[in-house]
Amino acid sequence: MNHAAVLWDMDGTLVDTEPYWIETEFELAERFGGTWSEEHGLALVGNDLLASGRYILRHMFAADAPGAQLTPERVVDLLLDGVVARVEQSVPWRPGARELLAGLVEAGVPCALVTMSYQRFVEPILTQLPAGAFSEIVTGDKVAQGKPHPEAYLKAAAGLGVAAADCLAIEDSNTGATSAEAAGCTVLVVPCHVRVEPGERRVFRDTLEGIGVDELLALG
Repeated sequence: MNHAAVLWDMDGTLVDTEPYWIETEFELAERFGGTWSEEHGLALVGNDLLASGRYILRHMFAADAPGAQLTPERVVDLLLDGVVARVEQSVPWRPGARELLAGLVEAGVPCALVTMSYQRFVEPILTQLPAGAFSEIVTGDKVAQGKPHPEAYLKAAAGLGVAAADCLAIEDSNTGATSAEAAGCTVLVVPCHVRVEPGERRVFRDTLEGIGVDELLALG
């Protein structure tokens, strides 16, 4: 099988920003009188941001804590403030990701970015990639239903003018892999912070380092 396009997840796949999110969540708990844990942070990996905001309000704050008065939207804004500030200081690229993306661009393979992060978080990362590396960008604030729903991947494939079934998605989480799989994509899973379960159209690799364009496009 030779895939027509590659659809990239961002957090944990292109960049390892999950520690930035978790650090910011702990800061939020401290600032607004809550408690948090690494386990709760990892439970949010790959999730739609508003769903994460609702989860944080359920699990971080007691009813009498100042943070209990926050809305999910405000939680998301505060998280983005903290993570964007960190990314602007340093982008933690995943091993082999930029090199593989550059190879795909050079070979003329259409690529899309499919992330549940919002546009204002994506922007500082895009500035450090070649212009036009992604022909289509789908962010969490551009879809009605976030991952694990397939909408984001279907939208990205449509934006590239190809069928999702002809695309290879690269993911690092169960939530993201489920989304891509439900859209009809073959999924290359490169786990980062969470274990990902096997699936019908899931292919696993430990790293993107050393994977060439031809090998990537033939996976499945």
